[in-house]
Amino acid sequence: MKEIIRITIGLTVSCLVAALVMGSVFIITDKAKKHNEHVNVQQTVLGLLGYTKSRPAPSDLKLYTIYRYLLENGDAKTLGYMVPVEKGDGVGYDLIVVDLDGQFVNRFTLPITPNEAAEAQERTTALRTILKPPGGFSFADETIIARLGAERLAYLIPGKCQGFKTFIDVMLALDQSFKIVGLEIMEHEEDPGLGGEIEQDYFKNQFKGKSLENVKKIKVIKEPLPEEYKKYLETKESNAEPLPKGVIDTIRSKYQDQDIYALTGATISSNAVTQGVKGIIRKFAYRITILDNIIASQHIPVAF
Repeated sequence: MKEIIRITIGLTVSCLVAALVMGSVFIITDKAKKHNEHVNVQQTVLGLLGYTKSRPAPSDLKLYTIYRYLLENGDAKTLGYMVPVEKGDGVGYDLIVVDLDGQFVNRFTLPITPNEAAEAQERTTALRTILKPPGGFSFADETIIARLGAERLAYLIPGKCQGFKTFIDVMLALDQSFKIVGLEIMEHEEDPGLGGEIEQDYFKNQFKGKSLENVKKIKVIKEPLPEEYKKYLETKESNAEPLPKGVIDTIRSKYQDQDIYALTGATISSNAVTQGVKGIIRKFAYRITILDNIIASQHIPVAF
């Protein structure tokens, strides 16, 4: 009987130690994963803005993130925007509540710093200090705003497109007029050599420079990509031979308002990205215009 008790205690202790070790490994691995994801997003953002190792970002470039939430209180639904605001010599966060018609409802100061706001759990904790039960909330999306000096430089918008297999994660960069600055494919499971070609410059760069009005009208066309246009689209690659400026200007003018040339054998993937980009821009332009109007009318000292 004593031997059975000894074995039982030994097994229990072993299980507890194993659980502790596995838990510690999970925490360390999870932190490393989040760090790598953050670094990847930062590098993508800077790349879309045109900054590289040979052309580093200037010291006065600042990145601010807006977090959008769906707020629910019984049958009533509103939108909550967590926006970075100036707080003395630093930056804090306020929650701006907007109804579904785009009208200002309320504004709250949140007990959270920008570094803390990067963590979903920290944002949840901060929101719960002002949104008491039975009210609930759920995360909708986020937008990064790049500011260079006193000027709002660009919007960087993560989004999803329904691909041939699963969702395609993208990052879209827009200037102040909602013209496309750049498009990056963050993650996808499209077929290699077919839909997987959406990550190639000769496809992604077709969107660059297209205006909001042009984006609303573009479609995917099943025609061969002209060789001169393909070379132009790939000149951004470091190993590509640059084209003369006069040639670049001519090709840009010729194809700037052109539709999107489908990838060979991957019309569905091409269309998925195109329709996704159109939806992301259209919805974002509508929402940020409403938010900017509220910020101006309520004299909210946003950091961006």
